[in-house]
Amino acid sequence: MQASAQDAMIVCPGGSYCWHDMKTEGRDVAAELEKRGVKAYVVKYRVSGIFAYVTHSRLLIRGNQYPDALEDVRKAFANARKELGKDARIGIVGFSAGGHLALLAAMDSVCDPCVSAAIYPVVTMQKPYVHKRSRRGLLGEYRKFSRTMRDSLSLEKHADRVRCPVFLLNCKDDPTVDWHNSVLMDSALTAADKPHLYLQFDEGGHGFGTTKHDWLDKFLNWFRRNGK
Repeated sequence: MQASAQDAMIVCPGGSYCWHDMKTEGRDVAAELEKRGVKAYVVKYRVSGIFAYVTHSRLLIRGNQYPDALEDVRKAFANARKELGKDARIGIVGFSAGGHLALLAAMDSVCDPCVSAAIYPVVTMQKPYVHKRSRRGLLGEYRKFSRTMRDSLSLEKHADRVRCPVFLLNCKDDPTVDWHNSVLMDSALTAADKPHLYLQFDEGGHGFGTTKHDWLDKFLNWFRRNGK
């Protein structure tokens, strides 16, 4: 079954808010969406960059950090709506740190996606499950120590702000982002009575894009029934 011509997805590759996996979690995802009749827009949102990550240059200059990535996603939604028209249903799908960004967009009135899919996502900025590289990439060398910033961007603490149905997926053998990140978000969404679907698998690891568990078809079928 093909999706409506008015359906589109903003795609946010992962990369710890430090770089982008533009192939597996970007171009390849877009190609699979297009095959299924869904317009795709891959966003190369602002990240710290490898130089800043290695040299800690953001001790001296601001560089890229929150909310830059969210602002880029807002622009992507605005451009997609301008191209597709006001009646288009535009969702967002993100991977790893891009999954954190997709969940952040789900809480944002400017983005206002019709659905948000977070695949093996970073969720929390707090111990014991925080992905420290993503926290540093997002917040920079100083703000990563701020309790206020950690709390505000630990998205399990703000599930009541979610504005659209959420699709979560991860694997318990994920060696990069602790699988409890998704469990935290699932529990928070359940407590907040927000519509969502959480698929958890024992095996699959991290960084697989659309290549495992046939999740993209599962997501799109769920989206057609539940997207706002």
